[in-house]
Amino acid sequence: MAVIGGDLWTANMVKVVVVDVSDDYLLMQPPLPSHCYPILAEVWLPRWNLQSTLSERTLVDGYLYDWHEAPKNGEEVWFVGVVDEFMLGPRDSLSTEPVCPTHFTVSMANAQGL
Repeated sequence: MAVIGGDLWTANMVKVVVVDVSDDYLLMQPPLPSHCYPILAEVWLPRWNLQSTLSERTLVDGYLYDWHEAPKNGEEVWFVGVVDEFMLGPRDSLSTEPVCPTHFTVSMANAQGL
């Protein structure tokens, strides 16, 4: 019987660290180094064709893909930056109404001293 030496899964799987980069857009600041962002998840994904499929995957519910960084200098970890989907506003892009019309009306009344 043939035996494969070593851990074959390490050649086929890669660790992906999902980080929240929403603050870059909220604060309008330049990007930080990847390891400085809050970690949302760490997942293992198939190494094959990873670079071209990362943008199509939902790695964390409620977050949308922004960028990814492949491993450098012999590291084995990929970083994927994601943005909170609520920062984009309402899901219905055809809607011109405020997200919360009641709050908007009350806020405008308070601003006018009513």
